[in-house]
Amino acid sequence: MCQNQNCNCKKPYYITTAIAYTSGKPHIGNTYEAVLADSIARFKRAEGYDVRFQTGTDEHGQKIELKAEAAGVSPQDFVDGVAGEIKTIWDLMNTSYDKFIRTTDKDHEAQVQKIFKKLYDQGDIYKGYYEGLYCTPCESFFTESQLVDGKCPDCGREVQPAKEEAYFFKMSKYADRLIAYINEHPEFIQPVSRKNEMMNNFLLPGLQDLCVSRTSFTWGVPVSFDPKHVTYVWLDALTNYITGLGYDCDGNHGELFDKFWPADLHLIGKDIIRFHTIYWPIFLMALDLPLPKQVFGHPWLLQGDGKMSKSKGNVLYADTLVDFFGVDAVRYFVLHEMPFDNDGVISWELMVERLNSDLANILGNLVNRTISMSNKYFDGTVRNGGAAEAVDEDLKAVVLDAVKKTVAKMDQLRVADAITEIFGIFRRCNKYIDETMPWALAKDKDKKDRLATVLYNLVEAITIGASLLESFMPETSEKILSQLQAEKRTLDQMDTFGLYPSGGKVTDKPEILFARMDVKEVLEKAEKLQAEQAAAAAAENGAADAEEKQEEPVIDIEAKPEISYDDFAAMQFQVGEIISCEAVPKSKKLLCSQVKIGSQVKQIVSGIKAHYSPEEMVGKKVMVLVNLKPAKLAGVMSEGMILCAEDEEGNLSLMVPEKKMPAGAEIC
Repeated sequence: MCQNQNCNCKKPYYITTAIAYTSGKPHIGNTYEAVLADSIARFKRAEGYDVRFQTGTDEHGQKIELKAEAAGVSPQDFVDGVAGEIKTIWDLMNTSYDKFIRTTDKDHEAQVQKIFKKLYDQGDIYKGYYEGLYCTPCESFFTESQLVDGKCPDCGREVQPAKEEAYFFKMSKYADRLIAYINEHPEFIQPVSRKNEMMNNFLLPGLQDLCVSRTSFTWGVPVSFDPKHVTYVWLDALTNYITGLGYDCDGNHGELFDKFWPADLHLIGKDIIRFHTIYWPIFLMALDLPLPKQVFGHPWLLQGDGKMSKSKGNVLYADTLVDFFGVDAVRYFVLHEMPFDNDGVISWELMVERLNSDLANILGNLVNRTISMSNKYFDGTVRNGGAAEAVDEDLKAVVLDAVKKTVAKMDQLRVADAITEIFGIFRRCNKYIDETMPWALAKDKDKKDRLATVLYNLVEAITIGASLLESFMPETSEKILSQLQAEKRTLDQMDTFGLYPSGGKVTDKPEILFARMDVKEVLEKAEKLQAEQAAAAAAENGAADAEEKQEEPVIDIEAKPEISYDDFAAMQFQVGEIISCEAVPKSKKLLCSQVKIGSQVKQIVSGIKAHYSPEEMVGKKVMVLVNLKPAKLAGVMSEGMILCAEDEEGNLSLMVPEKKMPAGAEIC
């Protein structure tokens, strides 16, 4: 593909994130999506694509109206403040977006009104009444059968009965067409597990018509021909992907729309994949527009002790982490620790470990040693001495192969795996130093050319690795190349080893890229920070929490026969960490977990599928009865029991340690 930045022949590539909801400051899990999209956008640019990267904010809805009222400001002032904070964080994280759209932008609102009118005029939207159970945070109606344990299936919060006049979209009109499209385009929904979920849980059972307007609040885009109605969130929010390109409902599209639509990739969180793979494609079909080529529902980034919560004081914000570790270190954490299709886990201990091991030692120390040896032995001059040995060929092979593997992983959106391939270059360089021992070569005058060759190979390999790293850690990449006084390589130049100009010079003042940190000091600061967060949350919600606790129900159950202490002592209870979990085939109730208990891993089957997804289970610390006699459940061997509490309605809650405990800790 053409690499000329001024050439118009480059293939377009359009990538979007979900637009962040302006109800509050985004935590690191929200920020991860923007950084992930940025890394993909940057890599596509490196591959020679003409990239359009769009992100932004979703600013309408009842929740915003209520928050603005509570804050004593207008909804517009409220979203202006939050949108500004979100944009500041995206900029802090060095995201290279081309468009930051806001759904309060006047041109977007005008097109939303046109789209609503067009769909109404062609019979896709009709007026009726909606009566159902409504979740205010998600701004979604649900039927009784869609609830999970009587609560919102998306966020788990309480729902309230609601009835109001509304306009509806005829989803069923396009359902068969969408099913056929998904079957004909297996790449459309990724990962495949998300596709199966959408098909089996929503499309195949039959779609209900979708509420697309509201009258119970006013903060939204008014329906042009019936202004007491405002456009419901999804018909407003989802259309940002086309209005941000200059889509015009009358057909007078801007150049960007003609060039970049359909989108190559919608990057979203797994919790909103239903809206992007069912509602959005159907809206596009109704507008007679091509569908996006791919929707990727990425997993969640979780704190080490579960989902982030203000009341726990464990919410992590990007700007806080940047204050601790720096921008590129935070980018590395969130990108490297997120698997392709399972939730990732981030913790203070892990971040310090990655900083010290991967960034300071493997990468930073490598660069510093290489530059320091070049200065010590050759006054900073890097030349190819032409004294090659067999070990050099292995280094070259590893480096050039890592380039190919990185490209292959990025084509599959396996960003964490791509970073691992790049760091494979740096690991191999460190091993090469140990193998060649430049300090020993320097003692032998006859080995001067060999020493020069070794250092040249190191500088060349690091140059390639640093150039590859630019998409993920752009500031670090620039710093390394600057210290090597090397030009950034383009991808089509990375099939050759040896392009660093022989006779070039590295800097005579190398800088430390990443300073090692003391985990104890970091944890002390983090604990203080979490205590402040928890106190602030308690002050904000104290009265409501106290009232809720007073009203908590109690349950009396039939007493079992008394047992002796010896009976109790015969049972062994320990803390276990769930390291993987999957549904048991052909079972509607069972999950099979691999549970780390001390240095052992036990397989435990539990009837909790209705209450926890496999993804939710991974990373949890749970209480386990470990010496229960093994038994087969649905043909799968179970070697213990995970303890749960059960309320009078049959809802289950895992029993977890109140404080941080290691896997294997005895419960006594």
